[in-house]
Amino acid sequence: MVTAETALVLPVLLLVLVAAVAVVTVVGAQLRCVDAAREGARAAARGEDGAVVAELAGAAAPDGARTGVVADGPRVRVVVRAEVAPLGPLPLRFTVSAEAVAVREPAAGHTAP
Repeated sequence: MVTAETALVLPVLLLVLVAAVAVVTVVGAQLRCVDAAREGARAAARGEDGAVVAELAGAAAPDGARTGVVADGPRVRVVVRAEVAPLGPLPLRFTVSAEAVAVREPAAGHTAP
């Protein structure tokens, strides 16, 4: 009887474990996107060049992330997007993104990044 119960419960437990690992992977990638967007926005607010902003944000972002920098008057907006495959080679993919906005510092001027 115990063997039958184990045979029924074990696949369910394995599925729950795989789902938990996938959720942790996606949430971790989302947090890295948030950090990358904030890092990029801080650099853009200091007046750094667009290439430098993208490089700094890309260093903090998940692998394969895309970074966009938009100057909107006195503000700069940095958007970081990444596609995450939490289960490795399986075709399940999620897109995570984050956006950060910062006001340019007075000494930075208002040139476009």
